[in-house]
Formats: sequence, structure tokens, C-alpha cells
Amino acid sequence: MAEPLKNLLHPGLVERMGDIIAAAYSGFDRARFVVIAVQDMASLELMQRAQQIRAALVETLPRGFAQAAAILKASLPSAERPGLTGWELLPVNQFIAEKGLDHLDLSLGLLKALTPHFTAEFGIRAFIHKDQGRSLATILDWVNDANHHVRRLASEGTRPRLPWAMRLPALVRDPQPILPILTALIDDPEDYVRRSVANSLNDIAKDHPDLVATFVRDAMIDASPQRRQLLRHASRTLLKKGHGDALANFGFAPAAGISASILIETPSVIFGEHLGFTLTLSNEGASPQRLMIDYAVHHRKANGSLAPKVFKWTSLELGAGESVTMARRHAMRAITTRQYYPGAHRIEILVNGAVLAGGDFELVMS
Repeated sequence: MAEPLKNLLHPGLVERMGDIIAAAYSGFDRARFVVIAVQDMASLELMQRAQQIRAALVETLPRGFAQAAAILKASLPSAERPGLTGWELLPVNQFIAEKGLDHLDLSLGLLKALTPHFTAEFGIRAFIHKDQGRSLATILDWVNDANHHVRRLASEGTRPRLPWAMRLPALVRDPQPILPILTALIDDPEDYVRRSVANSLNDIAKDHPDLVATFVRDAMIDASPQRRQLLRHASRTLLKKGHGDALANFGFAPAAGISASILIETPSVIFGEHLGFTLTLSNEGASPQRLMIDYAVHHRKANGSLAPKVFKWTSLELGAGESVTMARRHAMRAITTRQYYPGAHRIEILVNGAVLAGGDFELVMS
């Protein structure tokens, strides 16, 4: 069984944090910090643990934010000494977001210094929410930074719907202010940064599908294979939903004259094993068609209703009068992001975003 996420923050990590901060600040009450930070930690989940460590920082660092910020910056790794890194910096993000809101320039500078050691995407969002104009003006300068972690922070931290983080409602309503950031990073040399750009565009597509489809259309002009890959990933939600303009951007059109049938090879699936199915597609039209084939598994929820999750499969060209048969196995096993429930489930085949076939199966918990 996988280690619970909450154990990324643990008493040993708190002890190490205390040692590092004490080395940077002789007045630090390390013992009190540790006591506050680890209290009942075993009963807390990941973000609750982070918040408790953040509360311990609030109680033990100087009240003046400028002095506290200087201590935290001195606690970051350097060529001469180790420092706070990795998950130790999640509660530091939270501390800066809470205590530094009235010190925007100082706080954003500290978060920029922090991000090469652990992402600051959670910390900068409070500043964007409070003063979007000033914050984005600073963040736009980061797109030219030599450090790829800083460049990624510019795109990842401004995502309107960043998972695990506070939502940015103003950018959900109007994402135009972050498009210059995404445009500047669309051909970044680091795949790590480009994937963040794609994820941000995909976020925007959930609320502004036509805007993203148009952005992608314009960006496809003279696009390198690298950029085309980014734009395809950015369009994944639109393609799964069969958005006409998004399909057209990649040479697909609404399927016409395509018939599909599905054979469920495992009508009863034991949890931990595979759902097996075979798909047959036929082009009954008079011309070849490019087809994007996905499938949706409708998982059973606790209340008995079904919720679909779309999975990518393949793309192909099917000539006039041609047929093709394909087999697929889909694992029904434990993952951290889904709770499975026994009973009736459903699978549907999507061709260019349209449901053309489907079937039911039963999930049996072993």
C-alpha cells in the first residue's frame, strides 16, 4: 500500500526545520516551535499538518514581517550550507501568504527565491487575489528568468483553477490578464514549463472554451512539433467534449457515417483486475475520415449515481468502406484519487467527441 500523503510532513521534518531556522536566527525558540508543530500530528491530514506548522512559525518568528522574511530567506539552501527544501517549504508558503499580504514586493521576492527549492505556486495566489494588477506585473517579468522553476511559477501560480490551491475567481471570470504570460512561455525550452502552460490553458478552457480554441488556432500557425504537442495537451478537455473548433484545430471533424459496436469481454470485473472490451468501427461514408477515439468509464459513486471519466485511446484514419477492430484492457485498481464502489458501471466510446457505443459491466469488490 502506498504511503499516505500526509506523512510527507512528519515530526522528523519538523525537527529538521527547527535546526535550520535556529542556525539562521539565534533568537528562535526551537523547542516551542517543535511542540506546537507536532501536536496531535498523527491525527491530521497533509494540509492540516502544513497549517499547524505554519501556526508554529507565526508563534515563534518575529512579529515584524521584514525580519521574519529575512530569517526565512537565510534559511534557504546555499552553496555554503543546507537549508529548508521540499515539503518543509509548504508551511513557509502559507506563512508568507498570511503574514506578508501587506508587503507585496518583499513577499513575491521571497517566494521567487523559494521556488527553486519547492514550488511557491500556493503562496503567490493570495497576492494575486488581493492585488491582481501589481502581482501580475511582477510575475510577467519572471517569464525571462534564467531559472526554469521561476518561469514555471509564472504560469503555474496564475492558473485559475490550480488543484489543492485557492481559486482565483477574477481570473476564472476573465483570464485575459494571464494570456501574455502563457504566450511568452509557449515555446519555453523546458518541458516542465510548457506542461504548466498547457495545464493553465486547459483550466481556462473549462470556463472559456471558445477563447482557448481561438488561442490554439492562432498559436498553431507555423507551430513547431513541440508547440503542437503543448497545444494538443492544452485542448484535451475541449477535444474530449467534442468542441467543434478545437477538433478542427487538429484536423478532426464531427464523425459522419461512422458506426461503432462494443463487446464487453469481462461483464463482471473483480476489483484489482481489468475491464476488457473490443471496439469495431466502420466508415460507411464516401470519404476517409480522421478519428480521435476515447472512452469514458462511468464510475459508481457512494450514492449509486454514475460519474464519467474520459480516457485517451488513439487516433487513426479510416477509409471509405473500411472497418477496424481494436481491443483494450482498462485496470480497475486502487488509486489515490478515486474511491471505488461495487455494482453497475458503464463504458462508452467517444469518436471525435461523440458517444457512438456503450455497454454495462459489474464491479465486484474482492
